[in-house]
Amino acid sequence: MISYGVYKVVHFIGILMVLMSIGGLAMAAISQAPGKVWRRPVMITHGIGMLVSLVGGFGLLARLGVMHGSLPGWIYAKLAIWFIFGAMAGVLIRKPSLAKPLWVVVIVLGGLAAYLAGNKPF
Repeated sequence: MISYGVYKVVHFIGILMVLMSIGGLAMAAISQAPGKVWRRPVMITHGIGMLVSLVGGFGLLARLGVMHGSLPGWIYAKLAIWFIFGAMAGVLIRKPSLAKPLWVVVIVLGGLAAYLAGNKPF
Protein backbone atom coordinates (compact mmCIF):
# COMPACT_ATOMS: atom_id res chain seq x y z
CA MET A 1 0.00 0.00 0.00
CA ILE A 2 1.28 3.45 -0.90
CA SER A 3 1.85 5.81 2.05
CA TYR A 4 0.35 9.23 2.67
CA GLY A 5 3.75 10.86 2.19
CA VAL A 6 4.25 9.31 -1.25
CA TYR A 7 0.81 10.43 -2.40
CA LYS A 8 1.57 13.93 -1.14
CA VAL A 9 4.82 14.10 -3.14
CA VAL A 10 3.06 12.74 -6.24
CA HIS A 11 0.29 15.32 -5.82
CA PHE A 12 2.80 18.18 -5.45
CA ILE A 13 4.80 17.03 -8.49
CA GLY A 14 1.60 17.07 -10.55
CA ILE A 15 0.72 20.54 -9.26
CA LEU A 16 4.20 21.82 -10.12
CA MET A 17 3.94 20.39 -13.63
CA VAL A 18 0.57 22.05 -14.21
CA LEU A 19 1.65 25.43 -12.86
CA MET A 20 4.94 25.31 -14.78
CA SER A 21 3.16 24.57 -18.06
CA ILE A 22 0.54 27.29 -17.52
CA GLY A 23 3.33 29.73 -16.66
CA GLY A 24 5.23 28.75 -19.80
CA LEU A 25 2.17 29.23 -21.98
CA ALA A 26 1.43 32.57 -20.36
CA MET A 27 4.99 33.84 -20.78
CA ALA A 28 5.06 32.73 -24.42
CA ALA A 29 1.80 34.59 -25.02
CA ILE A 30 2.93 37.73 -23.16
CA SER A 31 6.28 37.86 -24.94
CA GLN A 32 4.64 36.94 -28.25
CA ALA A 33 7.19 34.18 -28.82
CA PRO A 34 7.40 33.17 -32.48
CA GLY A 35 6.79 29.62 -33.59
CA LYS A 36 4.92 26.76 -32.01
CA VAL A 37 7.76 24.33 -31.33
CA TRP A 38 7.32 24.72 -27.58
CA ARG A 39 3.57 24.03 -27.59
CA ARG A 40 3.62 20.23 -27.77
CA PRO A 41 6.02 19.55 -24.85
CA VAL A 42 4.26 22.15 -22.72
CA MET A 43 0.84 20.64 -23.41
CA ILE A 44 2.17 17.13 -22.70
CA THR A 45 3.56 18.38 -19.38
CA HIS A 46 0.22 19.99 -18.61
CA GLY A 47 -1.77 16.85 -19.36
CA ILE A 48 0.52 14.53 -17.43
CA GLY A 49 0.60 17.01 -14.54
CA MET A 50 -3.20 17.14 -14.45
CA LEU A 51 -3.40 13.35 -14.30
CA VAL A 52 -0.63 13.00 -11.70
CA SER A 53 -2.15 15.69 -9.46
CA LEU A 54 -5.58 14.04 -9.68
CA VAL A 55 -4.23 10.57 -8.87
CA GLY A 56 -2.12 11.93 -6.02
CA GLY A 57 -5.04 13.95 -4.66
CA PHE A 58 -7.45 11.04 -4.64
CA GLY A 59 -4.73 8.86 -3.13
CA LEU A 60 -4.41 11.40 -0.32
CA LEU A 61 -8.17 11.37 0.17
CA ALA A 62 -8.17 7.59 0.39
CA ARG A 63 -5.36 7.65 2.98
CA LEU A 64 -7.28 10.25 5.01
CA GLY A 65 -10.36 8.01 4.92
CA VAL A 66 -12.44 10.67 3.15
CA MET A 67 -13.48 8.35 0.33
CA HIS A 68 -15.90 6.45 2.60
CA GLY A 69 -19.25 8.15 2.18
CA SER A 70 -20.10 11.52 0.71
CA LEU A 71 -17.32 13.94 -0.11
CA PRO A 72 -16.95 17.21 1.82
CA GLY A 73 -17.55 20.50 0.01
CA TRP A 74 -13.89 21.56 -0.02
CA ILE A 75 -13.11 18.60 -2.30
CA TYR A 76 -15.68 19.78 -4.84
CA ALA A 77 -14.16 23.27 -4.69
CA LYS A 78 -10.69 21.82 -5.32
CA LEU A 79 -12.05 19.78 -8.25
CA ALA A 80 -13.56 22.96 -9.71
CA ILE A 81 -10.14 24.63 -9.43
CA TRP A 82 -8.58 21.55 -11.08
CA PHE A 83 -11.03 21.87 -14.02
CA ILE A 84 -10.23 25.58 -14.36
CA PHE A 85 -6.50 24.82 -14.46
CA GLY A 86 -7.21 22.14 -17.06
CA ALA A 87 -9.08 24.57 -19.28
CA MET A 88 -6.54 27.34 -18.81
CA ALA A 89 -3.99 25.80 -21.20
CA GLY A 90 -6.48 25.80 -24.05
CA VAL A 91 -7.61 29.33 -23.24
CA LEU A 92 -4.01 30.58 -23.30
CA ILE A 93 -3.42 29.01 -26.71
CA ARG A 94 -6.66 30.30 -28.25
CA LYS A 95 -6.73 33.71 -26.54
CA PRO A 96 -3.14 34.82 -25.78
CA SER A 97 -4.47 38.29 -24.94
CA LEU A 98 -5.83 36.83 -21.67
CA ALA A 99 -2.36 35.77 -20.47
CA LYS A 100 -1.81 38.73 -18.15
CA PRO A 101 -5.17 38.48 -16.33
CA LEU A 102 -4.85 34.69 -16.10
CA TRP A 103 -1.42 35.13 -14.49
CA VAL A 104 -3.21 36.66 -11.48
CA VAL A 105 -6.02 34.09 -11.61
CA VAL A 106 -3.48 31.24 -11.35
CA ILE A 107 -1.94 32.78 -8.23
CA VAL A 108 -5.32 33.37 -6.58
CA LEU A 109 -6.68 29.91 -7.43
CA GLY A 110 -3.44 28.24 -6.35
CA GLY A 111 -3.62 30.04 -3.02
CA LEU A 112 -7.28 29.13 -2.62
CA ALA A 113 -6.55 25.47 -3.37
CA ALA A 114 -3.76 25.47 -0.78
CA TYR A 115 -6.08 27.09 1.77
CA LEU A 116 -8.81 24.52 1.10
CA ALA A 117 -6.40 21.61 1.46
CA GLY A 118 -4.81 22.96 4.61
CA ASN A 119 -7.91 24.13 6.48
CA LYS A 120 -10.71 21.96 5.02
CA PRO A 121 -13.26 24.69 5.87
CA PHE A 122 -16.44 22.95 4.71
